[in-house]
Amino acid sequence: MEPDSGAPGASLPASEVAGSEGSFRRTEAIQSLSVQGAGWLSSPLWSPRSKARKVRLGGEISNDGAWLDDHSDFTSAYFSRRASVISDPQADMTPRFLKSMGNLDIISHKDRCDCQVSHDLHDPLMMAPHHRTSVPVTPILSAPDKTDCSLWPPVSPCPPICLCSNKLPFAPYIQPTVDLKSVSCGLGEGCPWMIGLLGGGLRWMGSVAELCQGALNHAEELLAAEGGALSLVRKAYSGESDLEEVISLTANGCSQTHQKILQGVMELVLATGLPINLRDAQKDPRFKEDSKRCLKIRTVLSVPIKNHRREVLGVVVMINKRKGCDCHPAFTFMDEKVLSNHMDVLGMVLENIQLYESSRQEAKRSQALIEMAQVLSREHHSFEVLLSKMAATIMPFTHAQYCTIFIPSDQTSVTKDDQIIFSCVIHLECEEFGSTCQIYRREHDISAIDPSHACETVRATKTVNMAKSAVESERSIVCCPVRNERSENVIAVCQLMNKRTRDSNELEPFNRYDERLLEDLAVYCGLALQYAQAVQITEVRRASIEVTEEILAYHLTAAQEDIKALQETTIPSAESLNILDFHFSDFGLPEDATTQATVRMFLDLNLVQDFNIDYKSLCQWVLTVRRGYRSHIPYHNWSHALSTAQSMFAMLMATDQLQKIFSRLEILALMIATLNHDIDHRGVSNSYIERSQQPLAQLYGHSSLENHHYNLCIFILNNTGSQILSNLSDEDHRAVLHMIKRAILATNLNIYMQRRGEFFSLAEKSRVNWRSEKQRDLLRSMLMTASDLSAITKPWPEQKRIANLVAMEFFAQGDKEREEFKTKPIDVMDRENSTRLPYMQVEYIDEICFPLYKAVSKLFDSCSPLVNACKKNRKNWLHLAEGTREGKLEDNCSLHFET
Repeated sequence: MEPDSGAPGASLPASEVAGSEGSFRRTEAIQSLSVQGAGWLSSPLWSPRSKARKVRLGGEISNDGAWLDDHSDFTSAYFSRRASVISDPQADMTPRFLKSMGNLDIISHKDRCDCQVSHDLHDPLMMAPHHRTSVPVTPILSAPDKTDCSLWPPVSPCPPICLCSNKLPFAPYIQPTVDLKSVSCGLGEGCPWMIGLLGGGLRWMGSVAELCQGALNHAEELLAAEGGALSLVRKAYSGESDLEEVISLTANGCSQTHQKILQGVMELVLATGLPINLRDAQKDPRFKEDSKRCLKIRTVLSVPIKNHRREVLGVVVMINKRKGCDCHPAFTFMDEKVLSNHMDVLGMVLENIQLYESSRQEAKRSQALIEMAQVLSREHHSFEVLLSKMAATIMPFTHAQYCTIFIPSDQTSVTKDDQIIFSCVIHLECEEFGSTCQIYRREHDISAIDPSHACETVRATKTVNMAKSAVESERSIVCCPVRNERSENVIAVCQLMNKRTRDSNELEPFNRYDERLLEDLAVYCGLALQYAQAVQITEVRRASIEVTEEILAYHLTAAQEDIKALQETTIPSAESLNILDFHFSDFGLPEDATTQATVRMFLDLNLVQDFNIDYKSLCQWVLTVRRGYRSHIPYHNWSHALSTAQSMFAMLMATDQLQKIFSRLEILALMIATLNHDIDHRGVSNSYIERSQQPLAQLYGHSSLENHHYNLCIFILNNTGSQILSNLSDEDHRAVLHMIKRAILATNLNIYMQRRGEFFSLAEKSRVNWRSEKQRDLLRSMLMTASDLSAITKPWPEQKRIANLVAMEFFAQGDKEREEFKTKPIDVMDRENSTRLPYMQVEYIDEICFPLYKAVSKLFDSCSPLVNACKKNRKNWLHLAEGTREGKLEDNCSLHFET
């Protein structure tokens, strides 16, 4: 143990303990004990007035021996002293504070004035655990000029002395002879009060007030004081500390004026943490009392009560040392040290009680937090039920009779003069039946509940704790605001009222622990209210979305007469529609013929028969998909969708191997995906959508257009009358939707660039295992891109026409970027580069198109027309590029771009 540890009987240095070989061995054996003491969690919670706070440690420390085992440091020091005395009774026990005063010429009356300045005691038998110095105040009694050494007894060895004993050697004043039997601490024995308190005494110790009363009584008897008082530190909500009286002045007849002066002395001790010893209080006119009935205060001794961290827990004051042989006795320097050491022990016990109670409270608080979190995680029909359950969670812990939650109306404006209107009040009442309690939610009229404290809390925006309400039935109230996490506005008020003690039905104020639980409830109530608000907003938005989808479905669905006309029309053959040819072009094809061509593809692939697709539903679905494309977009419109689907159809029909590789479900997914892969295209790229922060970018984050195309495709498939997948099993339905999504997302050129290297490596192999789902998924993705880019494989006139449409769309986006973002667009979208279109087309073919069609043709010979047409168009674009460079471009070969 450290020398300043503050425990009674701190261990001596080895030089003073080793009186003989035998005593040294005994001391060494005792000091080798290493029993771990009890550990306490630190907490600032402290309420000294809690009459019900009991400390029951009897189960843990059954007797004095068990306590000594758990406090090996104290035991070691104590038995070291005892061993040294037994082994060498003639050892020099002179206190070191006398040995170290060679340069002070003995403590004189002048050095120790009436307003005493205490010197540090070096004797471990008597030393305080820290340097105590009395507060320097104006001396009341003048001191003699010279030292009277006759008052000091001779220095001689003496037996060990208990810190409690008032028969101490070398006291600055001659002490009267005291019968040891009349003193609580016998000479040469341990203090029975300390040993009883620290040993088995904790079992019989009652409340904190009873503990302090016992300590005060023992100190009064020990110091022969006529009376005393004890107060403990109370921490206010603001963090400031003040003294709360636990034991009032025990001496009778003290006037109110004197009690206030004594309170001021105690507050000064609290502020400085140092003792004060007034030897002659009558020198101060404030202590003079004209009335003979009032008690005359002659001497005052006040010391702080500290814990092991030297924090002040309380203050004790003693008045009027009883007269003995001296006509005017005063509290001596040794009286101060004895009282200080006793208060150190009391401080240690109080701190352990405090920490034990704090740990219990924290455990209960943790349990309450877990229960409130569990309540919040469950689904509830209304937020009133949710708040009621959370409020009922903390009521048993706080012992509150009532708990009320006030919710202001949305129109309430919080100002000093405005009246606050509460739209909802949730009121709970707790009835205790022994160790159990029953909580009811009372249906009260809002006007029947006093909202004044809640209104005050809303205006103050902080926790308000009132010890007593104006209403007699409301003895204690604490209110806490509930804040919105974002705006910090007060959205509700939680109120606890009438705290009842555990052992009786008496009411007491709510302490800081209750405030913390209420603040925890306020946090969870805020989460619950925000959750309820979010749910309400979600429900409203969900209803709005359903209305929007209903309107969209109505306007998107084809007219019934158009559906009937297509249903009753005889669908031309694939040959007459020329949809089997890789050079198919819908340019000049009537609009009705485009939908008929689409239906023919499904019929010739036997998809209608294989999946039992309702023919009318197929006709409505095709017409609805066509309406989903925006007709004013130059290139990404229905014509492009039909061209993409026709290219996929032509590859499937021209290559028997592809129909063997793919399952029927995969072919269905590919055909649906090609028709929907650009539905509702806006004529701009993903990068433009992200830079302009359109809702699509916020909704999907990446591949915004492709994800939007897929979701609209699903919306149409689920639309009444267009459900062509309704006859699929659940497993097939999930599988086909997954493949449709993968196929549509594959049309993003960024994804194509990431995966094409793997596909090109696959094309170099002599044999490919198409049974692998991974290989087939790669093939489906590459065929989707080949179909999407198939315009580059069309005959030269069609290719030039389509290139003109693409350029119009790209240049329009570039104009928007130049205007909105004030930046120069990329080359392919910059209208100023329109003359360089042939060069850009050649680069496009070389980098994007030709490698893909080359790999597809290498895997499937029947697709070779695609790569051949791509080569021809490259030559034509290269010819245009060279003609542009030489200025010999003929008028009939030029491209014209509309603005």
